[in-house]
Amino acid sequence: MSVPAGDHLKTPTLDRESGALLQEIAAHGGYAYAAMSAQAAAGDMRAAEASREMAWEQLHSGPWHSVLPIWRDAYSMACIHVAKFHYRDGDFKEALRVLDMGLIMGGTLLKKDLESAVEKITVKAREARVSEGEHNGVGKRLVQEDIDMEEVLRILPLKSLFSKIVAKRSALSLEGFLREFFLSGSPVIISDCMSHWPARAKWNDLDYLKSVAGDRTVPVEVGRNYLCSDWKQELITFSQFLERMQSSDCPPTLLTYLAQHQLFDQISELRKDILVPDYCFAGGGGLRSVNAWFGPAGTVTPLHHDPHHNILAQVDLDNIDEKEFPKIVDSEFVDCILEAGEMLYIPPKWWHYVRSLTASLSVSFWWSNPEDSTDS
Repeated sequence: MSVPAGDHLKTPTLDRESGALLQEIAAHGGYAYAAMSAQAAAGDMRAAEASREMAWEQLHSGPWHSVLPIWRDAYSMACIHVAKFHYRDGDFKEALRVLDMGLIMGGTLLKKDLESAVEKITVKAREARVSEGEHNGVGKRLVQEDIDMEEVLRILPLKSLFSKIVAKRSALSLEGFLREFFLSGSPVIISDCMSHWPARAKWNDLDYLKSVAGDRTVPVEVGRNYLCSDWKQELITFSQFLERMQSSDCPPTLLTYLAQHQLFDQISELRKDILVPDYCFAGGGGLRSVNAWFGPAGTVTPLHHDPHHNILAQVDLDNIDEKEFPKIVDSEFVDCILEAGEMLYIPPKWWHYVRSLTASLSVSFWWSNPEDSTDS
C-alpha cells in the first residue's frame, strides 16, 4: 500500500543541517557521497542507495574507534533518504529496517529525525496489520518452562548453591540498601520490587512483543559465548529473534542472544514498560546505561567484572581446565538463582558469571558515583 500524496516523513534537523553536513563530508573526501546525497534529496532513489553504500564502506574502513564521526552522520542521512522512498511506496517494514540501521550504526546529529520517523512508521505499520486482519494468536506465552533443579545442579559449577549464597531481602528500602549493601560493597537479591512494572505482564505475551517491536532490527550474538571461535554477530528482526528464542532444537553453536544492547533507547515502547529502580540513585551518581539481555536457556555471559554499580532485573564457569588452573576447585564464590521479578545488585569490580537456566528477559542498570570519571 502506498501513502497518500503529500504524506511524507518530516526531518527538521536534516532539513536544517544538510548543507553544512554535506560541506563537512566533502571536506573529508566525500565528494561523490555529497553528489549522490544531493541527487537523493531531489528524488533519485538509486542515488540514495548509492550514498548509503558509500557511507557503509567508510564505517568499515578500519577499527570502529577510528571511523570519523562525520561518516556516522553521513550514514544516518543516507538511511533517512532511503527510508523516505520506502515510506512513500508503503513498504513500512523495509523503511523501519533502514531507519534502525541508522539508529544502530549512525551518529547522533540526526537521531531525533530517525526516532520521529520510526514512531510515525510504526503507527502506520500497526494500522496496516489491523486492517489486513493479521494476528499472531491469543495468549501465547514466550517463557513457559519451569526450573528443573536436578538439571540445574548437573550443569552448574561444582559446589553451586551449597557454598555461600547471595543474601536476599524483600522490598528492601533505599536506606536499608545503602546501609547494608551499597556502602559495604556486598551483593544482594531484592525481591518484591518489580510488581508495578508493566513488563512483568506484557513481555511474556508474544502478540504484544511482536506488535510493538516485531519489525524492528536488532543486533544479536550467535554462538555459545563471545570467547568461542564460532561466535558471530548478526542483524535480524525482533520477530526473528523471538522465533529463535522459542526453538527447542537449537544447538549451542546457534544460540542467539540479544546482549548488552541499549534496546530501550532504540524502541521507546519497550522503555515505557520498565522503571529505573530507586537503588540506582544510591551514592548520588548518575545512570550510565540501561541494557537488554534477552535469550533462550543456555546463554552465557563469561566471567568478567564491570566498572560501575549494576542492578540486574530478571523479568557455570564453562569448561575450565582444572589441570591448568588447579586452584579453581578450591576457590570461594557466592552464587544464586535469580527468579522472575527479582533484582540482583552487583557492586563494581565484582567478578561475575551469568547463565540462563530458562528463556529469560533481563534488564541491567549501570550507575556510577559522582567521583567516577571513567566513561567505560
